[in-house]
Amino acid sequence: MTTRATREMMEVLERAALEAGQAILKVYAEGAEVMLKADCSPVTRADQEAEIIILEHLARAFPDIPVIAEESVAVGRVPEIGNGPFFLVDPLDGTKEFIARNGDFTVNIALVEGGAPVAGIVYAPVCHLAYSASKSGVEKLTVAADFTIAARQTIAVRPCPADPVALVSRSHNSPETLAYLEREGILERRIVGSSLKFGLIAEGGADIYPRFSRTMEWDTAAGDAVLRAAGGQVTDAQGAPLTYGKSGFENPSFIAFGERASAHQPEGHA
Repeated sequence: MTTRATREMMEVLERAALEAGQAILKVYAEGAEVMLKADCSPVTRADQEAEIIILEHLARAFPDIPVIAEESVAVGRVPEIGNGPFFLVDPLDGTKEFIARNGDFTVNIALVEGGAPVAGIVYAPVCHLAYSASKSGVEKLTVAADFTIAARQTIAVRPCPADPVALVSRSHNSPETLAYLEREGILERRIVGSSLKFGLIAEGGADIYPRFSRTMEWDTAAGDAVLRAAGGQVTDAQGAPLTYGKSGFENPSFIAFGERASAHQPEGHA
């Protein structure tokens, strides 16, 4: 089955993300108990409520497309995806940022076809912004106080400057990531949480995001869709495009970048 990421589909994804973000902000304001999943990663009521909202939207609009969602997978609900399109959902990417109350968390929904993310939305509720990508392009959305879209702006990656700006994870940095930046001579670095890093590169606010610590496909698919639609790429450490639908849904190390200067091509940094 082939599914085109139509304007109607994007409207559903955008509505689902905005409604999930509204629920997240309600819990954010009230405060939430932190629980631990089987892998000892944190989860809150905000993660769970947001996922329920998103799954309801997707099931109603696209009942034949399977959904791989983080909290459902955590409790053993993993539908068969076969060879057709499927959704990847992280209802609250950056739970540690949510707990730390620094605002760097997002709602991620992506459509995957043929192993590639072809559409997606990354919504940062505290920042009042979102990035929405489909086969027709990518937009940065300004979200109003009533959780409607107040403005849309077409975005694209910028030419790589002589001194590129790197983004590093706020809560999941690693010695391998820092070693890569040292090898590549990238000195300017910004610390950012969640999939916001993909959006910042997509809109020309930074140039590269290397990640050499563990991520899952639902962490990256929506941001990857945004960045690819804006003219960037996400590759593994050997330079091959990141793929989705792998057994276990775990990513390898990867490098996300905008318009890459040849000096920063990956060369087997595993």
